[in-house]
Amino acid sequence: MPKTILQGRFSHKARSVATILLCSARVLARRAVGRPLVREWPIPFEIGNLFWRAQFNHALALPDIAEGRAYFDSYVPVVEADPAVDIRPSQAGEPPGHWFIPRDRRGTATMLYFHGGGYTFYAAVTRHFIAMLAAWLGIPVFAPDYRLTPEHPHPAQLEDALAAYRFMLGRGTDPARLVVGGDSAGGHLVLMTLSRLAAEGLPQPALGIGLSPWTDVGRRGASQFGHDRYDLVQGYMTLRFAAWLKGAGGFGDAELSPIAQDFRDTAPLYLQAGGKEILVDMVRDFARTARGQGTRVRLDVWEHMTHEFHAHGHTHPDSREALDRLAAAIRWATEPPGTAGSFPAIPQTEVDGLDGPI
Repeated sequence: MPKTILQGRFSHKARSVATILLCSARVLARRAVGRPLVREWPIPFEIGNLFWRAQFNHALALPDIAEGRAYFDSYVPVVEADPAVDIRPSQAGEPPGHWFIPRDRRGTATMLYFHGGGYTFYAAVTRHFIAMLAAWLGIPVFAPDYRLTPEHPHPAQLEDALAAYRFMLGRGTDPARLVVGGDSAGGHLVLMTLSRLAAEGLPQPALGIGLSPWTDVGRRGASQFGHDRYDLVQGYMTLRFAAWLKGAGGFGDAELSPIAQDFRDTAPLYLQAGGKEILVDMVRDFARTARGQGTRVRLDVWEHMTHEFHAHGHTHPDSREALDRLAAAIRWATEPPGTAGSFPAIPQTEVDGLDGPI
């Protein structure tokens, strides 16, 4: 059952409640005169998009990022209030983070999951999404608490990701049963990690998964700013997050962008994106580039969806379909041949031929 959690300072909670009410009124007024932002969106989806955009904008406008994080966490709508998952913090000798263990395990895979949030936020709503994801997929998920920007610029996040990957192998996880996934900036971290494994003398996992992955820290594609009117994240935010990621290290865009890395001989990649999100053009460009290097890549794009639409879970058919496809991809990559079947035939959702079998 969905529910809403209010927490933190009263002023933050009050402003968040006022924001959701104002966004709801605007959407209903626009719909009353026959002007939905996107005709295919249900009313709650459109309200949610406007609300999260407003929350991000206000959080980033606050002078202190710690206060911005606290504000962002003051209003937490939860799609699945009580997923069938046991959550435990990491123990001594493990990287900081949490295990999300489904009570109904299905399959032999284990997932290392890097959360999104522009490398700056690890929001409460994201933690709930990871719990829902573990329950939906039926596999244990370890989500490390990698260091955040702007306090800790690159290479802190990549160092933490590689440490978490070594930990997964060191605890006896078979790389043939290991999936590395992430959303948004977490998708960026997945791709940067996979591109570094060979240099670190580490084996590749069975599959890399990117949900709305950030693939270029510079400017790329018309959608980066052209889809601002639709998406919950905005083009200017990508440049802000990129500047914080670079810090004072003197790094260029190419050094920190997955699209400029070498993906020859990496694990197969399964990418998902929304056709109306700001990152969709750079995700398409990355998929073409990686495929041109010989990587096995599959990209599925849902025409009317926005950034990280997966978080809507069972409440939206496109989200349900995307999560089911993730489960199918993981079975394809990690189950013994002949037991999981082939990666399923999927209706045309992508226009450039990248949605063929991996």
